Amino acid sequence: MMERVLEGKVALITGAAGGIGRESALLFAAQGAAVAVVDVDRPVLQETLRLIEDAGGRGLGLPAELTQADEVEAAVLGCVSGLGRLDILFNVAGASGRRWGDGPTADCSEDAWDRVLAVNLKSQFLTCKYALPEMIRMGGGSIVNLSSVLGLVGGDEDFATHAYAASKGGIISLTRAIAAYYARDRVRANVLCPGLIRTPMSQRAQTNPAIRSRLPRLQPLTGDFGQPEDVAHAALFLASDQAKFITGAVLTVDGGWTVV
Repeated sequence: MMERVLEGKVALITGAAGGIGRESALLFAAQGAAVAVVDVDRPVLQETLRLIEDAGGRGLGLPAELTQADEVEAAVLGCVSGLGRLDILFNVAGASGRRWGDGPTADCSEDAWDRVLAVNLKSQFLTCKYALPEMIRMGGGSIVNLSSVLGLVGGDEDFATHAYAASKGGIISLTRAIAAYYARDRVRANVLCPGLIRTPMSQRAQTNPAIRSRLPRLQPLTGDFGQPEDVAHAALFLASDQAKFITGAVLTVDGGWTVV
């Protein structure tokens, strides 16, 4: 039997009710971690927890609104009290702001700007804020934050959501600042930047013939959407001790989007 790379670790994963978050929770549990799954969607979160337990893993469900400091603090403390420690934080939770009026800067509504920055960036600030003292107390840990290729490159008319891009760029800057400052505490912090991944969040792109026709140029490695497991396996590597000498990295999981 191959060694499980997260054996004995405790991971907290946000946005774990579905998509990349659920896939990562199942993978981390299969690799030996006890996994605290956090999401605002209680019923679907319980389904993730059931899947972990049915596969023989150990999990803990922690419903929380991640833009609220008291709920984030309670989730982190709940993870530590329920599972004994916190070694890994994987921040997946996030949202597109089109329904609130996100778009090009001149057209983006103030409401969309505030909501997207809160859901995507403030939430990761808060989880890191409360996870860091617990990791430091245990002698170190690993933070993996989910950003996007749109935090690295500008989007054209098909991807012109500037509040979203700003929030994802902020995640990159925040993570690298954490990496630099907390390296002395043996805390690593790295970023994943996915391209178009086949999840509920990318449903608009999946059903748009014009965007689908662009995939061979946008993501030439496969000419198709990536899968949630592609991101989950990249997160597993960065979270594990296999990446023990890596911090401050920005890893694209984008099928070639950012190199063409």
